[in-house]
Amino acid sequence: MTDIRTETVPLVDGSALRLTVAEPVSSVRGGIVVLHEARGVTDTVRGLVSGLAADGWLTVAPHLYHRDGADEVDGDDGQVQEQVDRLEGEQVMADTDTAFGWLADHDISSDRMGVIGFDLGGSVALLVAAKRTLGAAVTVAGEGIVETPSSGLPALVDAAPGLTCPWLGIYGEDTAGERDPEIEQLRNAAAKSEQATDLVVYPRTGYRFDADPDSAADAWQRTLNWFDSHLR
Repeated sequence: MTDIRTETVPLVDGSALRLTVAEPVSSVRGGIVVLHEARGVTDTVRGLVSGLAADGWLTVAPHLYHRDGADEVDGDDGQVQEQVDRLEGEQVMADTDTAFGWLADHDISSDRMGVIGFDLGGSVALLVAAKRTLGAAVTVAGEGIVETPSSGLPALVDAAPGLTCPWLGIYGEDTAGERDPEIEQLRNAAAKSEQATDLVVYPRTGYRFDADPDSAADAWQRTLNWFDSHLR
């Protein structure tokens, strides 16, 4: 894994956005923005940042809870949801734009920029891919498929038809080991975008990169292949 560091970028609203970044040790193939899960910038997120950089991508993860002075939420699920509910859509998009701007300052063109995220971050990744011009997007277990994940963010099925770039969705079966019908709704909504899209469903415990080794390895390889195919 590649070493990572944290940088701070001042914003026009007077706050300062923290960015966890990692650079490839060899030539840079392009840039990827990593959007963190509901608990914030966890070890899993940092591992993803480092792993993508090891594959040749200049990688940056904005700390979306920075206005509350938080990097990671250590409390129970209720406290995590309270933190998520404080997010405002415009601020999230502004922070993501800052991360893309950081990549642009490092000579990465928009067609060589990608975005990926887990659960909350996976939802935001799809929303970004529907509102911004970039090369590719990946959503891992993005929540809020038919109901908004936060008061400031739209449901994914409403945003997916507006995708502006190739999008890969990675999800798991529901708790009964069956496919969630909401996932099929998301698949159909994404297909309306006329972009290249794919939605893969794994066994319940296997789709995250820190879960079942075989499924996680397959999901990781699909992610690398997606970016390799579309960020050129």
